Amino acid sequence: MRIATWNVNSVRLRLDNTLTWLKERQPDLVCLQEIKCQDDQFPREVFESAGYNVAVHGQKGFNGVAVLSRLPFDEVKAGLPGDEADVQSRFIEVVVSRPGGGVVRVCGIYLPNGNPPDTEKYPYKLAWMARLKAHIAERLALEEPLIVAGDYNVIPEPEDAAHPEAWVRDALFLPRTRAAFRAIENLGLTDALRASSDAAGLYTFWDYQAGAWQKNNGIRIDHLLLSPQAADLLKGVGIDKHVRSWEKPSDHVPVWADLDIAA
Repeated sequence: MRIATWNVNSVRLRLDNTLTWLKERQPDLVCLQEIKCQDDQFPREVFESAGYNVAVHGQKGFNGVAVLSRLPFDEVKAGLPGDEADVQSRFIEVVVSRPGGGVVRVCGIYLPNGNPPDTEKYPYKLAWMARLKAHIAERLALEEPLIVAGDYNVIPEPEDAAHPEAWVRDALFLPRTRAAFRAIENLGLTDALRASSDAAGLYTFWDYQAGAWQKNNGIRIDHLLLSPQAADLLKGVGIDKHVRSWEKPSDHVPVWADLDIAA
């Protein structure tokens, strides 16, 4: 089973790119972020025609998450528990059945950016991460293959940025952000990419400004975290960097992991 995550930065603007990538990479399940549309505006029929079941948790104009799956959904839950007043569409959770028995649970997330850090946006980011940690802890108790995939807006370590010194005052790299990310990992999750490679220069985001793509001035902020049951099945991980060079690209690229599960 190939599970992927991609911040598409508007699914309607990147529809052709998304379809091209789906045909090229052939993922079984994809978590999309920043779809930037309401549920009824999502191009559901196009993806269904490509062989995918669709689950959407949209929002007008910004945010929004979705899941595309070749397998039918057993469960779909939208919204991160823990704060009924939070109306931002940043979390969706699905369950699919494994052909050989059992299930796979996937959480698609679009974690808040948090900038500028001296505004209310940063406490919201940290509170959201605390809620995510609590929810993951509950799900880990089920002892299922669990994948928490998405745009975390977290640069975990200096090697995850081409120029880490440029990010020291940014909400993506502040010590409290990184500590909160480590606390989530320390529940027993495995960073799929770092389980496969400790190489530098593995980035998932290049800003549109200042020639970041041309200079390879990237950062790694899109992650797949795996429960022990999922990590035991990990076969390989990839970053489809070339997608950033396509016409009218997202500033993020897809990240995928292969698990030893028949799809």
